[in-house]
Amino acid sequence: MTGWLDDLARLAAAGPVAMISVLASEGSAPRGAGTRMLVTAEGLTGTIGGGALEFRAVEQARSVLGHAPGTWRVQDYPLGPLLGQCCGGRVRLLVEHVDARALGWLAEAAEGRVLVSVLGAGGIARQVNDGPATAMSARGDKPGEGARLAERIGGYRRRLFLFGAGHVGQAIARHGEGLPIQLAWFDVRAEFAGVRGVMVVPDEAIEQCVAEAPEDAALVILTHDHALDYRLTRAALSRARLAFIGLIGSQTKRARFLSRLTRDGVCAEARGRLTCPIGLPGVTGKEPDVIAVAVLAQLLQLPQQAAVQAVAA
Repeated sequence: MTGWLDDLARLAAAGPVAMISVLASEGSAPRGAGTRMLVTAEGLTGTIGGGALEFRAVEQARSVLGHAPGTWRVQDYPLGPLLGQCCGGRVRLLVEHVDARALGWLAEAAEGRVLVSVLGAGGIARQVNDGPATAMSARGDKPGEGARLAERIGGYRRRLFLFGAGHVGQAIARHGEGLPIQLAWFDVRAEFAGVRGVMVVPDEAIEQCVAEAPEDAALVILTHDHALDYRLTRAALSRARLAFIGLIGSQTKRARFLSRLTRDGVCAEARGRLTCPIGLPGVTGKEPDVIAVAVLAQLLQLPQQAAVQAVAA
């Protein structure tokens, strides 16, 4: 076993424990799906990101400890009003009083396998298999009794902050399903408010989304407007430890942006961290799906160990 699984076995053997699971997140959320936190009457193990969200979730967890083992509830949190984040976001949590008698599945759990949870009236039935995992949205109807959730255990998932919900952005989101990526997706245009996963942010607040990206995040900028692209690029280059800063465009666009960045006082070291054009070299197709696959492959080549060290630093 690994990480939270070991902690769960240890704490459940010692006494009552509640578990908080991030089922889904959208926008500028502190942690992604699959994150776990364990709560006892006296202590906490793990984190779902700290701050007001975690405080409220811990309150819920200690409340559910007052109910019978197996009791669970699903809670939705809009992060903008809750945390004061300019870029908003949503998190869907599962909070449960762990039934220590129903932990036989722990013996089969291992990184890379799939944990299947079925929400029932008397508790949560779990099993481990090697089937497909499924993605869940942080908006829409909450899962209720009978809902089946399937997630892959363990493994690093890089945060991808994607700016732009046009054809290429949609292709990246579509092809990113099932990859070790946690997507945070932004646009300033109101017409994309109904697109699954897109957070529509006021134009004047969009740079704050860059500031809220974790240090191991990859940023990909492909908006509908060159002026907006430039603002986001300059904001990204002010961040010293992002894993990747990618800008869609030609060599001509790159040259123009670098020239303007130089005039605006952005240092050579920062300018050197800009990747433009984006995508694996040698992939020349201009179709949105081709660009998306080339960009995702490029992101998958980023070193994971360096990113994990950046988070821990």
